[in-house]
Amino acid sequence: MEWRDQGILLGVRRHGEGAAILEVFTEGRGRHAGLVRGGASRRMAPVLQPGAQLDLEWRARLEDHLGIFRVEPVRSRAWTMGERLALAGLNAVCALLLFALPEREAHPVLYRKSMILLDLLDQRAIWPLAYLRWELGLLEETGFGLDLRGCAVMGERANDLSYISPRTGRAVSRAGAGEWADRLLPLPRCLLDQEPASGAEISQGLEVTGHFLRHHLAAQLGSRPLPDARARFVERFNRHAGKRDHGLP
Repeated sequence: MEWRDQGILLGVRRHGEGAAILEVFTEGRGRHAGLVRGGASRRMAPVLQPGAQLDLEWRARLEDHLGIFRVEPVRSRAWTMGERLALAGLNAVCALLLFALPEREAHPVLYRKSMILLDLLDQRAIWPLAYLRWELGLLEETGFGLDLRGCAVMGERANDLSYISPRTGRAVSRAGAGEWADRLLPLPRCLLDQEPASGAEISQGLEVTGHFLRHHLAAQLGSRPLPDARARFVERFNRHAGKRDHGLP
């Protein structure tokens, strides 16, 4: 059994004396693991960094075996080591893909969205909002997409969508919320349109997606806690957004 594809390196763990097991995300094969002989060596360390784009050749005697990877670097994202916020975002993306995706199940749309996001990490002005929308895409791809097309109560498209149901993920207008407003999640405008957003809006959006990642997606996966990497990214972004919104460096 063998195949060849490109993929995003999600994680590396040492195996035995000098080998390493890679977890990658490819367009055609989804999340897939394999062994790299010599993968724990100093020579391979700069290549096998999470977020790197790799050319992959996988071989195994049987399809359900772990198999062996031969890898060639395509694009390194090691520059994020010098950008703490970008590195935190990259780590959150890799950790959430490892957390959320079943093995060997293709998700080509999510793969392309992930590639686009990782390629935006050097554009500070736009990538945090792109990350938020990527989390929306992750929820959609895993079956927990939010319904923001109209008001769940009024039954029509409204211009004042202001809340979202924490139970159903459906948007609710201000008029439709009524006395139930305090039981609903605030719905920031940046989840409804493609306009630029302030740091405060993005932070509020991350609270919304975080709720559904924790209480819907994670609950379906056996109530496992979300990866710490996501919490670290959100904490770092909130600190960064607070400084930016107050005009601080």
